[in-house]
Amino acid sequence: MYYSRKKVEEVPEELTEVWSCTNDGCNGWMRDNFAFAVEPTCQLCQSPMTKEARMLPQLVNTNQDQRAVRNAVK
Repeated sequence: MYYSRKKVEEVPEELTEVWSCTNDGCNGWMRDNFAFAVEPTCQLCQSPMTKEARMLPQLVNTNQDQRAVRNAVK
């Protein structure tokens, strides 16, 4: 019965810079290396965001500079 359970593989985490919403009622945040603006606004409530660090699972962004991509599209 319990033989089919697979062991859960541990995901490595790292200290990651993120932008967090300043509105107390909003839980919005995004990774800094996925942000399009130099100082982004919250997409949920349009409040300003502040930079902080969190322990998050490692995630690779193959496009190193999202801000440059955003400026080229304009």
